[in-house]
Amino acid sequence: MVTLIVATTSDPASINPAAALLSMPGWTAGPILPPDMKSFVNQQTRVIQHDGSIVKEDDLDSRWEEATGETVDEVIFLSRHTAVSNRPALTVHPIGVLHLKEGESPPQGGKEGWAALTSPRIGPWLRLLKKMAEAHSLVPEFEITLEGTHHGPITNKPTMFLEIGSTEEYWKRQDAAQVMALLMWEGLGLGGGEAVGDWNSETGKRKVLLGIGGGHYAPRHMDVVLKDDVWVGHLLSGYSLPMEEPKPGENHIGGNWNQSIQAAFEATKASFPGGEIVAHLDHKSFKGWQKKAITEFLAEQNITVGKANDFT
Repeated sequence: MVTLIVATTSDPASINPAAALLSMPGWTAGPILPPDMKSFVNQQTRVIQHDGSIVKEDDLDSRWEEATGETVDEVIFLSRHTAVSNRPALTVHPIGVLHLKEGESPPQGGKEGWAALTSPRIGPWLRLLKKMAEAHSLVPEFEITLEGTHHGPITNKPTMFLEIGSTEEYWKRQDAAQVMALLMWEGLGLGGGEAVGDWNSETGKRKVLLGIGGGHYAPRHMDVVLKDDVWVGHLLSGYSLPMEEPKPGENHIGGNWNQSIQAAFEATKASFPGGEIVAHLDHKSFKGWQKKAITEFLAEQNITVGKANDFT
């Protein structure tokens, strides 16, 4: 079972953390992934470099398995982050485009209605990233944050993105790249310590947060996930929950909001075998009719709803 780390040479916020990681001890050249992707090997970790779009190079996990005979356990993508605010940020997030209808074209990879399996490391690594960024004096200049589930590429194994934002100046910051490299080095146990965020039989009955509602940076869900021992799956921001208010006298609420919730729940459940998936709602982000529809749908699907204190 191996971990794939994927970087693209077309993005400094992707290739710089990969280069910083590869400068650490123990790496050797690995096989070429057809047609021409270089790889590097260290214990059970594999770094792949390509020159394409990080969000559109699909099925790298299955392609690696086919080319090498190794079984991929998880995929970690390194990427730049963009934001209207241009605020410096280090982010962690799951991927998918759950809310799109069949036939709609995802603008940033993936496929309509699809949710990747979520990496169990997202919560533990967010907390570790925050500690490392503080220790290396990147905070408060950089915000350390989750992002809602969005974009591709298509994968088949538990996946997460690690991103540096939000402008070219910060994409090229070597201190940010170094912290991301240290996060992977320590988080995967490459330095000899215990890996961070492994989901196994010992953690198996824990609660796992399924975030529903709120803005892209999921502040109310963040408040919960920053607490020790909280696990997190998909995070559905408001834009991933398209809801059409019913006309007077009608009850049907249009939009793909329920499809999005169902896909997020199923992918999160599959990512945490034996775990108890608990929906955490950003109540203030919903109008009354929206909250009513969502809570009724969750009850119909037998999805537990929890408050912040239920995760500690």
